[in-house]
Amino acid sequence: MTAPAIVWFRQDLRLADQAAVAAANAAGPWIGLYVLDDEMPGRWAIGRAQRWWLHHSLDALRHALSGKGGQLVLRRGKAAVEVERFAQEMGTRTVHATRHYEPWWREAEAELANAVELHLHDGNRLAPPGAILTGTHGRYRVFTPYWRTLKEQMPPASPRPAPFDVQAPLVGTHGDALEDWNLLPSRPNWAKGFDIWTPGEAGALEALASFLPSIENYDVDRNRPSSDGTSRLSPHLHFGEISPATLWHRAIRPARAKAEPWLRQLAWRDFCANVIDILPDYGDRNGRVLFDRFPWRSGAEAELDFQAWTRGQTGYPIVDAGMRELWVTGAMHNRVRMIAASFLIKHLLIDWRRGALWFWDTLVDADYPSNAVNWQWVAGTGIDSNPFGRIMAPLVQSQKFDAAAYIRRWIPELAGLDDTAIHDPHGAGQKPESYPAPLIGHRCARERALAANGTI
Repeated sequence: MTAPAIVWFRQDLRLADQAAVAAANAAGPWIGLYVLDDEMPGRWAIGRAQRWWLHHSLDALRHALSGKGGQLVLRRGKAAVEVERFAQEMGTRTVHATRHYEPWWREAEAELANAVELHLHDGNRLAPPGAILTGTHGRYRVFTPYWRTLKEQMPPASPRPAPFDVQAPLVGTHGDALEDWNLLPSRPNWAKGFDIWTPGEAGALEALASFLPSIENYDVDRNRPSSDGTSRLSPHLHFGEISPATLWHRAIRPARAKAEPWLRQLAWRDFCANVIDILPDYGDRNGRVLFDRFPWRSGAEAELDFQAWTRGQTGYPIVDAGMRELWVTGAMHNRVRMIAASFLIKHLLIDWRRGALWFWDTLVDADYPSNAVNWQWVAGTGIDSNPFGRIMAPLVQSQKFDAAAYIRRWIPELAGLDDTAIHDPHGAGQKPESYPAPLIGHRCARERALAANGTI
């Protein structure tokens, strides 16, 4: 009798267009395994908001597999050790998995390859990072030429459907109960506002169907927090509940050339994986070593400013609205993410890595490559980034992108102000007593940031 195979699930929690699932299913009986590994990622162990999503996504995958005759086993510990141990219990050496690019997953893959027959498959990106090369067969470190080359290789292969059924092995298995992992918050339950999300493969398809009718307006609407023309697919992509190939093909059908601004964002996600593949420690180290000498603020006053930023108490309504949205929903509008990140870095002169870790813990879509590359882009510390001297003006950004309704939603103490005052209630002389004064004026902050930049 053929020994069963194992499909090692990680951030690829789907059955459709899942190459590891397809390969295992074509060969015979197999069983799914997910290992919650808080050891190998170190300080990049999955954050609290992601844990909420993970619970529901695993539950959805477990039910989907069960409905097809399959099974998902849950284990906790060091991934490479647990996968090898489970393979021994199952009497098999065959493990299928989707290739990942985070440094801890690459380390786990290398370790596991010495113990079992590990078959790695592509499918979580539009194209593997190593496939997008310059004319001299080098790796791209700038996005625009990367995007041009990637487009030449598109479209990706047509997505494959989920298997009709799964042949589970006729051996006994045991694993953890999902509920015993305590991934959901309880005391207090700070995730009550997360009910706007539907984790899982079906939820990803619902989000896509909801977004597609407006995709032609994406290039304009994505910058307007009050109307929010974003797709809200990023957490589904992070957890691999839908494949990038599925998104590409589904977007092209109705929108054709008008889909390109959104497809470019999928390509940016690929580019971030490309950067991490080249520079695995990009989440911890400046892409430009010049910034290793940057005089970031520290001490008690800086710590108070950081805490005010995390709580949405900076006195800049567009920043505070975003930080409060993040705390309630586990997400933040894309344009506001840039404004809030820029404020922490350039107005408060606080190290971008502190912000990156805060987002890692509070975002349901926190993705190591994207988180690292996006923060370094805003900070000006990255290999392809916005210059440090280009400092976002939050009050101007708020007016330019008509954020009044967005601010009213997330900062109720400002809800009574009209559209002319709500972006800068302090400057308009209409700041309510319950709302804080700005931590620092924009002009003063800009001068301080430029002076600090001039010292490196």
